[in-house]
Parts: sequence; C-alpha cells; structure tokens
Amino acid sequence: MPESLAPVLRDYQVEGYRWFKTLARYGLGGILADDMGLGKTLQSIAYLVSVLPEIRESGRPALIVAPASLLYNWLSELRRFAPGLRAAVVDGSRTERHATLDASDHDALIVSYPLLRRDIGRYAELAFHTLILDEAQMIKNDSTQSARAVKTLAATHRFALTGTPIENRLTELWSIMDAVLPGFFPDRQAFGELEPATVARLARPFLLRRMKREVLAELPEKIESVLVSELLPEQRKQYAALLAQLRYETLKHLDEEDFAKSRIRILAGLTRLRQLCCHPALFLDGYTGGSAKFEQLLEVIDECGRAGRRLLVFSQFTEMLGLIGRELGYRGIPYFYLDGATPPIERVELCERYNAGERDLFLISLKAGGTGLNLTGADTVVLYDLWWNPAVERQAEDRAHRMGQKRVVQVIRLITHGTIEEKMYELQQKKQALFDEMTTPETGGGAGLTEQDILQLLDVSRAAT
Repeated sequence: MPESLAPVLRDYQVEGYRWFKTLARYGLGGILADDMGLGKTLQSIAYLVSVLPEIRESGRPALIVAPASLLYNWLSELRRFAPGLRAAVVDGSRTERHATLDASDHDALIVSYPLLRRDIGRYAELAFHTLILDEAQMIKNDSTQSARAVKTLAATHRFALTGTPIENRLTELWSIMDAVLPGFFPDRQAFGELEPATVARLARPFLLRRMKREVLAELPEKIESVLVSELLPEQRKQYAALLAQLRYETLKHLDEEDFAKSRIRILAGLTRLRQLCCHPALFLDGYTGGSAKFEQLLEVIDECGRAGRRLLVFSQFTEMLGLIGRELGYRGIPYFYLDGATPPIERVELCERYNAGERDLFLISLKAGGTGLNLTGADTVVLYDLWWNPAVERQAEDRAHRMGQKRVVQVIRLITHGTIEEKMYELQQKKQALFDEMTTPETGGGAGLTEQDILQLLDVSRAAT
C-alpha cells in the first residue's frame, strides 16, 4: 500500500486496491463495479501510485479514458491524492493533443471517449502500462466506435470502472469484459446463450462490487418517496389526443418488420407523452395553460426552503430546466445550473460553490449531471421526470448520497397519475431485477425496451385515460 494513501483509504477500498494488484500480478483485467459514491477513482489512483516505478521504468504511461465531463475531475483527484504523478489531459486542438501525446514526461494521460475515437490512429501506435476505462458503460454496445477504439489499444493491464456494468441486457457485460479481458469469455453470440447464473460464476473473480449499505454503516439513510399529481384538464385533453394518435400509428405497424421500421417514430411519440406530463409548453407552441407536476415542484421547492433543506432538481429535458429556471427567476430564488454544455472546469467550480452553501438549489440535466459530481451539500434530490433505466436515476441520487454526506437524503420522484409515467415506473423495476440477478444470480432473465414493453406502455395509458 502506498504510504501516502494508507491513512486515506477505508478498509473496503484497501480490499479494492489489493484486487487491482492481484489481477495485475497475473496479467488479468477486471471491472470495479462498486456502488456509486464508494470511491472507484480513489482505489484506481492508489493502484496507479503503486505501479508508478514500473510506469517510469517502462516509459509507457497509464491511459485513463473517461466521459468529457470528467476529465478535469480526474486531473483534480490525481493532483490531490497523487501529487507526485505527472498527469495531463489530452484535449484542445489536434496540434495540441498530438503534442501532449508526443511528450515523454507524463505518467498518466487522460482523454475523453470522443477524442480517443477521433485520434485512434495515433493512440494505436502507442503502448500503455495500464488502461483505465471510467464510466465503462459508455462501451456497453460493442458495435459502437468507442468500443471498437478502446479494443484497439495496446495496454499491459486493463481495468474498467462502472457502477452499472449491466443496464439492459447481459451482452453489455460481455462488451466491457471483452475490453478488459479479451478472449476470456466466449464470443458474443455464445455468451448471449449462457444462463445468467453461469455468467455470474464466470465473471465473479473479475468483477468486484460492494454496496453502500454493506460497507458504509455510518452513511445516513436514503428515504425514497413518490409524489403523484393529476393532469390538469388542458393537459389531459392534449395527452388523450396524442395518445390516441400514437396508438393508431402503433396498431398499424404490429407486423414485426413494420414495427421495427416505425420504432424510432413510436419512441419519439412516447417522449412527447412524457413531455406533456412535464409541461405541454415543451413542444406545444403558444401553450398558455399550466402543468400539475410543475406546480407540484414549486410547492416542494417552497416547502424545502422553509425547512432549510438544500435541493438538487434533475430533468432529462433541458427545456424543462429552462422553464423551471425562469419561474425561479420571477420568484427571486437563486440557483445554480448545469447541463451538457457546461464546460468541465466550470462543473467542478459550481459543485464547490454549491457545497460551500452559496445557493440552496441546483438544476441539473439528468444525463450530464448523473456522473462525476460530488454534491454532498444537498439533502434532497428531486427527479422531475423518469428515465427508462433506473441505473441513470441511481447515479443522479448518488450525487448527494455518498461518502461525506452527514444528513439523511430524501429522494422524491414526481409522477403523473394515469399516464405513461406510471407504467415506466413498473418497467424500471424489471430492469433493476436484471442487475440484481447478476449480483445474486438465483433466477433468470431480463431485457431492454422491447416491442411488448412499448405496447404495454400504451395499453396502460389508454386504459387510464
């Protein structure tokens, strides 16, 4: 154990560090799949510090591949916990990126998945001591350019970090394992035919997962609740009309080939239904009516303000965050805002300011803010709209419910009654079952958003309407 980190690491993180070292000793790779907020980055840094003499002797740096939004989080953490390790972010213009790659004085390079794809020809010419794939669910689809690029890299040791190695189907695990243990598992088709219990048994030595409830006894409780609202009359009229149109379009294409061709259009219709639940003004020009859920959110914000609670409000629709922000402006309520367009350096600064107590409300895009943020200054998380996969929502919740949190965290989901959102909530539970199956593999099966799922979503909405 590196002396500088021995006082910092918790017992389970020491176990994670030893897991890294054991696999590396035998020339193997693996997936660190700890629950969000348990310090996967820190455990990886401990490993990198321990192999720093090897990195310098070999002249081959470590390569860390991460989402673009997390590049400077990695640089900040490395400077904090491994100040002796010379790290650089590979970004900027093509000339600047190649100059960074050509420099010989770096122990670790940090690059985004998009820039790795763009410069893969240059990276393919290099050799690395260790490859670390952060948020490795980014390569869950083995046919994507990101997955293909990662698998062309030459590295002696390979590790993946992700709290969600499986989101929809078992083949996602295969894609990640194929990047860190190439050739170990059977090919993709044969893997897909294995029983989940067999996959779990094969993967167990190479997949380390600990849950917060198991290793952080001191972590405060997380209380989850659902607040249900009724569509306003003007909302319900618009919802019923759109639903009838969508059901007609779907029923016309129940033939398997036609359904596949129409899938994108049908999914777009489902998104419209969800937007109507949030606020019809998201896509209806000139809409002057209200939104029951929007009014409910404002009540929650007012109540939390009176109680001295500090909020994170997540939505996948940036336009919805804009509507919320405008209303907060009218009411004189200060807030921070973050979405996919927020520069990585600014993300870090906003989090620090929020945690310092500068403002009590933070509006965050669900996909952009679901990873890489430490917002333990918050004690209330509001999920304004649901996402198809519960893993994305858990990542958002765990921006606040993580190490360093001293208060009970309340998670509030806003759902409109008698709409597609209720069925989505049921669908989330089914997807959660697939993930649980891999960690406790006694029973079988799970899938993504199938044709049957879509039909059930529309059928339940029709009955309710």
